[in-house]
Order: sequence, then structure tokens, then C-alpha cells
Amino acid sequence: MRKLYVLVLGLLLAALAAPAHAADNGSWSVYPAATRIAARPYFYLSADPGTTVRDKVVVANKTGAPLTFRLYAADAYNTVRDGGFAVKTVHEKQRGVGAWAKPAKTRVTVPAHGKVTVPFTLKVPEGAEPGDHPGALVALDEHIDQGDGSLALGVQRAVAARLYLRVGGPTLPAIAVENVHVAHHQPLVPGLGDSTATISYTLHNTGNVTLNPKVELRAEGLFGRTLLARDLTRIPAELLPGQRVKLTEPWRDAPQLDWGDVTLTASAQHTRESASASFFSLPWVVALVLLVVVVVGVALHLRARRDRARPSAPVRPSRPAVPTPSRPRSSPSARP
Repeated sequence: MRKLYVLVLGLLLAALAAPAHAADNGSWSVYPAATRIAARPYFYLSADPGTTVRDKVVVANKTGAPLTFRLYAADAYNTVRDGGFAVKTVHEKQRGVGAWAKPAKTRVTVPAHGKVTVPFTLKVPEGAEPGDHPGALVALDEHIDQGDGSLALGVQRAVAARLYLRVGGPTLPAIAVENVHVAHHQPLVPGLGDSTATISYTLHNTGNVTLNPKVELRAEGLFGRTLLARDLTRIPAELLPGQRVKLTEPWRDAPQLDWGDVTLTASAQHTRESASASFFSLPWVVALVLLVVVVVGVALHLRARRDRARPSAPVRPSRPAVPTPSRPRSSPSARP
């Protein structure tokens, strides 16, 4: 029986908030070469359009056998699902750092418990847009680990060191909140069960610099009553330029009967934007009763209109009565 192989790329990236550690999966690590000042947890470079930057990346082998890697530069993006930092694969089209950075070697063999330092150049084109261009230098193990069974899961592993490039020129931090929607989950009978809601929205970095966003959620009901007010935590730590991330936020103990608005306010350094959506919560039983009342009312109204519009039967004039001719009364005869 032929096996169906599914390729999964496991990619580990150096965390932005971590101290000066290398990106490490336990078998090998990738990190910037140390400078005279200090070790670096990631590359942070700046250059003007038309200039070239040179640096070095280190690949370290932690195993007891030599390892060979495919070394390449890649563009970074936010995953749509949760906004995580991700990079393109070696087979995808590169447009930024992935196209501009070139390692001196595309394949490198690292001895057991050893390390190799590889120089690379980053040529910023003349027409490069100013602002941030995030990416990474990736060490990919091209060996595919194959599983057993009819559906074999092939796994390729990679480790990457993040590279943050800022191209000189005007910078514009800007954020937008889009597609706000509230979906209610009501119990069938009011008071018997929990009432919850899911608030969905999209965060969009419309500027040209990386943002560290904060999002505030506020819900108001009838007469301006505050139903919910909190800062959200399930948001990306960094939102890359031009990226959109679709997010959801659960709302427990949502009102079972109310009418109001939900407002989301996203902010970052020098930018702040809000967007709102209205909601109308109504239990199923109440909605069904109201629907029946409306349907019956409309039916009765239409019937009454038809009755008023129906023409009444015309009244025929009665024929005049024909007088019955009276017989002349004979006068009594005179008797002799």
C-alpha cells in the first residue's frame, strides 16, 4: 500500500523578549555572531536604500554526529490565526529580507559538538520602502523523518535567528481595528444555562514599523450601562508592518436580554484607533414568542385589509307594487 506523506516544518525562532540566548531546538542552535560589545539574541540592523550591510551568523551542533543544513534568509509574517512570528519556507517567494540577504554558503556541515560561523551580506535595493522589514536566517535540516502507517508524517526541522531590518526614511506607526462582530450563544430558556458571546475582530498594521499593540474592550448596554471593560491579553506581542491578524475574545456571562455596542480600541506608540459593533441579545423562547405574535398580527392585519377592500353586494331597488283594481260595490237594489 502506497504511503501518503505529509511534510511538517518545525521552526524555532529566538524570542524577542528573551535574554541573549540562541534559537535552540535541543539539537542545534542559530544566533548572531557576538560583537565586541556583547552577545546578541537577534539581528537588529539599519541601512539606507542602496547600501549593503555585512554580518555573521553562527550555527552550532549540540549532537554527537555531524549535521548538514540548508542555510537561507526568509521574510517574516504574522500567522493569521494567533499572530505568532513566522517565516516563509525556502520554496516560497521572498520579497524583503529573504531576497536581500545572501549567506556566503547555502549548505553547511557542522561537526559534532562544534559550530560554524557563516558571513552574509544584505543588499538593500535603491527603491526599498522605508521602515521595518523583519525576517530571519534559517538553518534547515533537509532530512525528512518518516513515520509508520498508511499516513506517514514527514517532519523537517529548522531553527532561525530573527533579523529586524529598518530601512532609513520616514516612519509611520498606524494601526486599525477591522471587522468587529459579536456572536451570542443563548440558552434555550432564559435563566436555564449560561449566556456567552464571542467577539471577533481583525488587527491591521497599516503603517511601516513593527508595533507592540494593546487592545481595550468595552461593552455598553441600554442607557449607557457598562457591561464589560478590560484590557485584552490574547493579542500578538508584535504586529509586523502590513500584517492582519484575526482574533477572538470570549465574553462570559454576556447579557441574555440587552441592546448595546461593543468597542475595541487598539493602541501602540503614536497611534490609537477604535471600532465598534452593535449587538442585540434575545433568548430563543422570547424570540420565538415574539415571532409568533408578529406573524399572527401581520396575518390579522392583512385579513382586515382584505375585508375592508372587498366590495359590498349592490342593493337592487324593489319594484313598485301594482295596485289591485277594486271591484265596484253594487248598491243594494230597491225592493218594490
